[in-house]
Amino acid sequence: MLAQEKLNTLLSRFDQIEHEMASGPEPKVYIQLSRDYSELEPIVKAIRELQKAESELADAQAMLEDSSLDADMKELAQTERDELSSAVEELTQKVRIGLLPRDKADSHDVILEVRAGTGGDEAALFAGDLFRMYQRFADTRGWKVEVLSTSEGDMGGFKEITAAVTGQEVYAKLKFESGVHRVQRVPDTESQGRIHTSAATVAVLPQAEEVDVEINPADLRIDTYRASGAGGQHVNTTDSAVRIVHNPTGIVVAVQDERSQHKNKDRAMKLLRAKIYEVERERAASERTEARRLQVGSGDRSERIRTYNFPQGRVTDHRIGLTLYKLDQMMAGEATSEVIDALIMDHQANLLAAEGL
Repeated sequence: MLAQEKLNTLLSRFDQIEHEMASGPEPKVYIQLSRDYSELEPIVKAIRELQKAESELADAQAMLEDSSLDADMKELAQTERDELSSAVEELTQKVRIGLLPRDKADSHDVILEVRAGTGGDEAALFAGDLFRMYQRFADTRGWKVEVLSTSEGDMGGFKEITAAVTGQEVYAKLKFESGVHRVQRVPDTESQGRIHTSAATVAVLPQAEEVDVEINPADLRIDTYRASGAGGQHVNTTDSAVRIVHNPTGIVVAVQDERSQHKNKDRAMKLLRAKIYEVERERAASERTEARRLQVGSGDRSERIRTYNFPQGRVTDHRIGLTLYKLDQMMAGEATSEVIDALIMDHQANLLAAEGL
């Protein structure tokens, strides 16, 4: 059973937020209240739906116990009670999940980094395939993908590609994608038809807003230099590339894709802010993990999380033992949600057990 006192506290807090928002607070306060409102709205809606269903179920049960009702009315009441019982069960589970401790970064946009790992040119080609998979998945959800920086492979694909992904609940959906992705397939350059194994590393960093991470300009070393690579006459004529070093953490970011130094600096700061935010999140998470291990896998980027086997047309997520023979649909971004949703459900089950809900 759900603790009614906890539900009442949430409902009261939501009503209070609505009242404070309507009172015309300062912009900064309003922004925070809006965040709190958006976070609480889904669980409050579920609680109210549950309370309504429970009330209707009690009415249906009372009708069944009314000896004055005829057989036809009792049959109707029985049908209604069965339907309401199922609804109450589903809504109770929905509320349980809504009561779980929420990762405040779930609603954030992300910085997505895909890097070629072991496997040379084939790893770079696979990194390109992986990135396109995420692009296609983003398209199915109405997200926007903006490439921030690239380093192309010699035979195609990417040695490294970094992009900003913006939309609704992006981090909540992509956060379990961080790790080593392994591919098994016959490269186009393989004349003997032998299967090669290579890998790419994916990192998903929640984008931090200025209210999440304060960066002291005095802590930064900003260097400009001439871009290298494709770019025609522009290359080696203008110091448009930007490298930023955050002295307290030693984090270094560099962006050179835009011709404008100002745009490259903006992109580099966005990337730097996300990396600093992730360092702070990981520090806090490691402290919590000492007390309880609730993550799906460790999230360690050295951990192999998934294998894409092209000869057999299958994809396997090793953290939850899930295998789908839908590799083509996976790479097209169509079956990606099946794997992601399974990871989220497993994570929620672990959290529910830990919280005793």
